Amino acid sequence: MATIFTKIAKGEIPSYKIAENENFYAFLDISPLKEGHTLVIPKNTENDYIFDLDDETYDGLMAFAKRVAKAIKKAIPCKRVGVAVLGMEVPHTHVHLVPLETEGDMLFNKEKLKLSDERMQEIAKSIADQFE
Repeated sequence: MATIFTKIAKGEIPSYKIAENENFYAFLDISPLKEGHTLVIPKNTENDYIFDLDDETYDGLMAFAKRVAKAIKKAIPCKRVGVAVLGMEVPHTHVHLVPLETEGDMLFNKEKLKLSDERMQEIAKSIADQFE
């Protein structure tokens, strides 16, 4: 059975897309820690654990995430973009990219932001416009 992230990457479930290529897809987290919190996933595998990915997919995922992080840094005022791989919520490898001002911005147990559809679209566009 396809994961929710596979359905998002295939366009079966709507998302706030940041960037994609034939192998990877980046989109805004719908329960963000901070504005600009983005998820990056491999499109061609539903592997649950990042360290079970083959080397080519792992390296490609991290290189794609780096490009997305650079776009986030340009679009969202922050000191840096944090990266985390928890993989506990959805059984599909995903990298969290979170704009940071402090380490506390990366605490996943804190209350998530509730943003309007319009604001999410604005954020997604601003980051997508910076993606190279």
